[in-house]
Amino acid sequence: MRDRMNVYFPPDMLRQIADLADRKKISRSAIVEAAVASFLSPDGADKREAALTRRLDRLTRQMQRVERDLGVTAETLALFVRFWLSVTPPLPSDANAAAQAKGRERYEGFIETVGRRLQQGQSFLREIPDDIEPDTNADSRDEDR
Repeated sequence: MRDRMNVYFPPDMLRQIADLADRKKISRSAIVEAAVASFLSPDGADKREAALTRRLDRLTRQMQRVERDLGVTAETLALFVRFWLSVTPPLPSDANAAAQAKGRERYEGFIETVGRRLQQGQSFLREIPDDIEPDTNADSRDEDR
């Protein structure tokens, strides 16, 4: 047996309920009943909390990947700059113009290569394994030398 209850809704909400009822091909009463049941259900809060927890976990994993990628990028750049500075001799003043022209040419080639790789979906960071296991034999080999 069902009891009757008169409920008043704002016109916008009534339109939304009617539109949903038409799309789902169910009665407006069934929609309101499901909404009230969901609101009163003790599982509703648990489901929302579980969904929120899953989203937060996913965001945490994404942030960890971003942090790892940023660390790899910063370390790669730092190693390159250190190497470049240590092996590049200073140029005599009469060679600066030619070196700058060659540098611009090489930089344009570099930018084209990076753009091409990004368009193809390639990434240097994806080429690096997530978990690089340290070489435990390296210490013993160093001691043998």
